[in-house]
Amino acid sequence: MSLFKAHYNLEKKSIWLIVGIIAAASVGGLVEIAPLFTIDQTVETTPDMRVYTPLELAGRNIYIREGCYACHSQMIRTLRDEVERYGPYSLAAESQYDHPMLWGSKRTGPDIARLGGKYSDEWHVAHLNNPRDVVPSSIMPAYPWLAQTGLDVSELGAHLSTLRTLGVPYTDAMIENASADALAQASPDSDAASGVAERYGEATNMRRFSSRKTVTELDALISYLQILGQMTQAAYTTEQKEAE
Repeated sequence: MSLFKAHYNLEKKSIWLIVGIIAAASVGGLVEIAPLFTIDQTVETTPDMRVYTPLELAGRNIYIREGCYACHSQMIRTLRDEVERYGPYSLAAESQYDHPMLWGSKRTGPDIARLGGKYSDEWHVAHLNNPRDVVPSSIMPAYPWLAQTGLDVSELGAHLSTLRTLGVPYTDAMIENASADALAQASPDSDAASGVAERYGEATNMRRFSSRKTVTELDALISYLQILGQMTQAAYTTEQKEAE
């Protein structure tokens, strides 16, 4: 009763109540902000970590635009059942180039942190056009317009430039050729395709992600989905070391 009475008396004195609220909020803020000052020591380094290509980045933007993050998380916890179902647990380093991060917390659909390479491009085309065609019990909405909408690449250079100010190591050449590289990645027979591999690495997925002759939003989204969990092999290396 004494604690209740003290709180009751505090509520009658607005100044002290405000001071108490500020103090409580400050503690919560300190707990969240303080770790950021030691982030360089707490986040592991991954020498093989690569950046998103312009096409993958465009696909990520479409993923965000369509609200896919609201039903699919991209963070596998260290719990045994999660690791057995989805794959190696997520590492902080895997999200170092994500602005914004898409860890999520709600799983109406499965976690997709390790989706890259799990299914074929054809599966993704069918799934995005009508999910029930490949997963009869799915409640995911269909996105048929993605295959009918040409990809707008006009602002990709500016996007890469902005991300560089946030610490993503895009080079001048990557920024300058962003629009052309986005189209070339899905057109491997084009003259510009060699430049994409030169700038982003030979392991870059260079292919038509759908059967469309022109590069569409569907191509971009699939290129993004096919790289999830494949930006670095650090998580798989960590899993192997722990198993030993």
